[in-house]
Order: sequence, then structure tokens, then C-alpha cells
Amino acid sequence: MAVPALKPAKFVFGNLTITPSRVEVNRPVTVKVDVANVGGEEGVCLISLVINGVVEENRTISLSGGNSTTLTFTVVRGSAGTYTVKVGDLTGTFEVFEPPEPQPVPAEFAVYGLTIIPDEVWVNETVRISFFIRNVGGESGSVTVAITVRNATATLYAKNITVSLAAGGVTTESVTFTPNSTGTYHVSVERVGGAYLSMTGTFYVVQTGYHTLTVSASTTNVEFKLNGTVKKVPFYDLLPVGKYLIEMPLTSPDGKAVFLYWSDGYRSPTREVNLQSRMSLFAYYSGGSSCPSLFVWNGTSYVYVAEVSNHGWLGYMNYVTGDPKWPIVYWRNNPWDYLKLDKSLLAPVNGTYFDMVLSQRWNEIFYLDTVYLVVVDHPADVEVYSTGVEQYLSPDYMGKIYTVSLNPLKPVSAYNEKGEDVLHCILYRDGVFTPGVNGLHSPSWNNITWNRLTIDLGNLSGAQQIKLIVTGKVDWGSPDDYTAWIEKFFAEDVPPSTQITPPPYMEILGGNGEWIMVPWERQFPLPPDVNPRTWVVDLSGLFPPDVDRYVVRISNFWNVTFDYIGVDVTPQKPIKIWEIYPTATLYQEFPSPSRAYGNFTRYGDVTPLVLSFDDEFVIGRQGDAVHLLFNLGDIPPPAESMERSFFLFVACWFKDEAGNWGYGFDFTVEPLPFKDMSGFPYPLDKESYPYELHWEYLTTYNTRVVKPLEGEGNP
Repeated sequence: MAVPALKPAKFVFGNLTITPSRVEVNRPVTVKVDVANVGGEEGVCLISLVINGVVEENRTISLSGGNSTTLTFTVVRGSAGTYTVKVGDLTGTFEVFEPPEPQPVPAEFAVYGLTIIPDEVWVNETVRISFFIRNVGGESGSVTVAITVRNATATLYAKNITVSLAAGGVTTESVTFTPNSTGTYHVSVERVGGAYLSMTGTFYVVQTGYHTLTVSASTTNVEFKLNGTVKKVPFYDLLPVGKYLIEMPLTSPDGKAVFLYWSDGYRSPTREVNLQSRMSLFAYYSGGSSCPSLFVWNGTSYVYVAEVSNHGWLGYMNYVTGDPKWPIVYWRNNPWDYLKLDKSLLAPVNGTYFDMVLSQRWNEIFYLDTVYLVVVDHPADVEVYSTGVEQYLSPDYMGKIYTVSLNPLKPVSAYNEKGEDVLHCILYRDGVFTPGVNGLHSPSWNNITWNRLTIDLGNLSGAQQIKLIVTGKVDWGSPDDYTAWIEKFFAEDVPPSTQITPPPYMEILGGNGEWIMVPWERQFPLPPDVNPRTWVVDLSGLFPPDVDRYVVRISNFWNVTFDYIGVDVTPQKPIKIWEIYPTATLYQEFPSPSRAYGNFTRYGDVTPLVLSFDDEFVIGRQGDAVHLLFNLGDIPPPAESMERSFFLFVACWFKDEAGNWGYGFDFTVEPLPFKDMSGFPYPLDKESYPYELHWEYLTTYNTRVVKPLEGEGNP
């Protein structure tokens, strides 16, 4: 019997989509069309994209019988008008429009940076009260500010100051006041007949010949010696001026926390101070932060910079599954950190090396995979920053070096989840942060108290790039609160896929007034803790074409606060980048009572382990440190009109003890993390660290065996 002949190839078109249908000039329009071969034979088809009767682009495709594909074209037009699109027998249109001219923003003023120097004086000594006023609007204008000083019974000083400022102008204003009696004095600076401008401060007038000494610590129940006499933090007393010897203990009473450094960077627990003015000292102890602490050599001493690789936290729970065999899915997280270094802190040793130390002060196990110095030469009229990190962010938007204007735009408005105006908190890097809340204190998993910030960026129509320049930090709260939240969460009947501590998310206000969730690969990251960081969030291409107000809303479960948010719309400028890998030495910086055990990396040269991101780690515990030397080598000086900036790129995982942020595993070296794991901990019957690929590394380097403390077994 004859086999019927195949029908010849026949191509049909369907589902022509044009997005967006209305767009500004010089912005891309995406045209998609489905093409199907409804015949039986394979065939070739020439497909033309026609715009206003003119062929824009030709494509030739080959399809087997019964198969289909989707073609995507990109169209950009520089002139306003309505354009007709034709593909095959399908037609559609899109409109191109000129953006409206931005309207000048009326004069508006912000007051910030109130300083009272000195803040503790004797009778008849003069106090200087200073502050800044800036015109954050787009037109010239004037503002009157009232300054008052009062004590408990009366107003002792009152003065109005009127200033006129051009758009963007700033002025420093000062007044002086000389008190004639002891007591507490309150300063108020506020706008006359307007909003926003209100600041308060306090200074003290004490007995002549005395000043206040305050000693505090990051852990409780710490006793210290003051000139040989035992005291307890927090300590606060009015003392005769003179020299005092302060001796802090090396560890907390329970031995779990180790002295790290003073708030001014001094690293010895014993110090002599000369009390000649009001003095406040704060001692940091381990037990509340994350991963190694970075110290850099400044020419005279090692100074503290930051905690690195917050996002390398192992054991960060994602969501519940409802499956008793594997009830929790954990985040894999991201071990990378892109830390910009303060150039003023970097002093080359012998003009050749940068000297740094990654010190494991906290009671954790760290897995340092790679670390290198990034040297960036950039035009002098821009600044450079990198990005935050998250597991779900696109690699295209992480670790990139962005150029931003030295004079970025300022947001028009900002308010928090309570409706409070917090614009003044984010206009300048002045140490004044937005107020925050911690989701750990929420009533329940389905009634979360979100830490939320809504920002109006103004009308950015026509901007080719939109970048947020963000300075902020996270306060995780206490491990006790974290444990209590987990226990409360699992005590309730929670539906599968419910996230335990939801990640931050960012939304954009659409033209119809509805909030649009930003795709996860472009979302807002969590910042590190302890010291605030500055990073860039690229918003380019995220806003709908029909909006004239560029508004974003950032929601955080954790207590994230912001010191500054600016808006940059300048294009990326050319930069030159060098990567410098270090020589690295692992050593013990101080003994530790940590209960972490397992096969740690032996002390000595570990340079080969930090030269690539390859799952071969320097594995250490509390008390260990990695000494890093970066040879600047033959890198030439910056070219004319260029400046040089430095970043430290680090990939490091870390693991905490159960009850102290750790959850889901024992406080042991194994199981080891690896970059392709689904999460941590991972199901051992389905996933494993690639031992067969790294056996030589494991047996050569990880030979420092630390056994469990006798009688304790697993922690």
C-alpha cells in the first residue's frame, strides 16, 4: 500500500504582541510573533518585520512539519508618532511620545547635622550649637529657623535665623550660649511655619573639675576594673578629671563572648584614658554578628572595617514543605561580598603591599573560598560602588562596578510603614537613620510587621539609566528572639510554602496606582550588619512607560535602616579594573572556648586555597585569622583626570552554633557547603560535597583535628 505523501510546508502566524504599546522616544519596543509550520514537510520561511510599510528586519527560519517557534524583535524610534507593525498577515501599532518637560520643584528645605560642642561643660563655659540647612527643591527660596535653649524651668535663649538659598544650596549656621548654672539643657531647632525641620539635642552643665565617664559593652553582666576597683557595665558616673586605668575582661562571665575591640578601634581590653571632657566608651564582645571581621593596616595599627560575607550564612531557613521527611527548605545563600574600602585607611607596607586581616572574632565556623583586591580607576567626576548580593539575584546585577554622579538627585518624599515622613533621614550621610522594626516581633506568621520604606524619586522620564545609591545596614536582633520566632512559627498550623523569615522585596508604583512586584532577579538585597554599607541598586528598565512619578516601595522582614538614598541617572563611564590575589596565612589569633569541632585547615600558608572560587576552603573557627598581603606590583598610577578606588571581593560561608543563629545541624565542620548545593543543610541522600574532585585538598590541608569537648558529644 502506498504511503501518503507529506503535505508541503505551510507557515502561519499568530499571537502578535507589542510591548509596551506606548513608549518614550529612544526606548525599546519588543515585538513577538508565533510562527508555526502546519504542513508535514520541513520548510524554510523568510519573515519580514515591516514598520510603516518599510522592512525593518528579515529573518529566515527552518521548521519541521508540525513545529512552531516564537520570534522576538526589538524596535527603537527617535521620533514621536504612531507606528504600524506588520509580520506576515498580522498587524499592530505602538505609539512613541516625547517625555514632558520636567517641572521645577519649589524651594523646600531640610535641616540636619545638629551638633552641640562640647556636650558637657562647666558653668560659664561656652557651648556652640551648629546645624546645616539645605534647599532640596528646584527653585530659590528662604526659610526661617528658630533656635531655643531651655532648662527644666524656663527658656533661656531664643533666636530666629532667616536664610536664602539657591536650589541645591547649603549653609552652616551656628549660635553660642553660655550657661550660668548646672543642670540639663535642651536645644530645639525648628522651622517657623513649616514641616520637616525639627531637631532636638541636649547638653549638660556639671560641677567644675568633674566630667562624666560612661563604660558600656555589647554583652551583659560584664565586670571591669576602674583604677583597680571592680565595676559593672553599664557604668555611668561623674568623676574628677584626670587619668583612669580601665581593664575589661577577655571573655564574658559565661566564656561564650570574647573581647573584640573598643568603639574607637582600640584593640586592647586594658587602656588608660585621660578624662578631660564627657567620655563614652563601648567595648565590643563576640556573640552577635557574622563571619570574619576585616581589619586593615593604616600605617600605625590594624583598624576595623566591617564584617564580611553576611550572605554566606548557612542554615538560613526559607520555607516549610509539609513533608515530614524534609520539613524545611533552606536557602543556599550567596557567599560573595563586594566591600568598598576607605582609601584613607590603606597604607601600603614599604609602598608595595596592602596588609589586611580577616579575624574570626565570633563563635562560628568559617569557610573562606576566595578573596581578592579589586583596583578601579575611574574618572574623577564620578564615584564608584558595587552591589549587594542575594541567592536569587541575577549574576548580571551582582559584583558589577557602577559609576555614579558626585551630585546625585534627591528623592522627593519618603515615608515608612507608619506613615511617618523620613525624608530627612535619607537625604545625607549624616548617621541619622530611618527608624526600623524587626519582623521577629510580629504577632504571627500571617500578620507580619513589615519594615517598609516608600520613596518618590520624582519624574525621571527620559533617563536612560536609573540607579539607587543606598547606604544602610541590618540589625538582626538577638538570637533569643530568632529562636523564639522559630518556635512560635512551628507551633502553629502553617501552610506549605510559607516562608519563615521572608526576604526583602521591592515594588514599583504603576500608572494605575497599583504596586508592581519587581522580578526576583532584580530585587532589593539585604545589607550587611554592624557598619553601614553603600551599594547600588540598578532600576533601569523596571518602570512602566506610562508613569510620571517614579515611586518604589521596599519591604523588609528584618530591621533594615537607611542613612542615605540618592538617585543617579547618569550613564556608565569607562573604568579600568585590576584584580590582585593575596598571599594568605592562617594562624591562631587568640584561644577560644568554642565547641566547634571537626577537621579544620592546618595553620600556615593557605595561598593556593584563596586563588579561585572552587569549593576548596580555608576552614577556621573562633580565634583563627587569615593574614592577607596584596602586592600592588606593577600597576601604573592612575592616568590624568582619573582617580583610584579599592574593593575587597570575598566569598566566604559561615556556620553558627545551635541557639546562636544556628539551626538544622551540629556545630561541626561537616557537612561541607558547596556552590552548587540546593540549600544548607541539604538532603544527604540526594546531594553531597564533591569529595572525589577535592580529595587531595581535603587530605593535604584539613588536617587540624579538633575533637568534641569531653563529655558533651554533639553540641
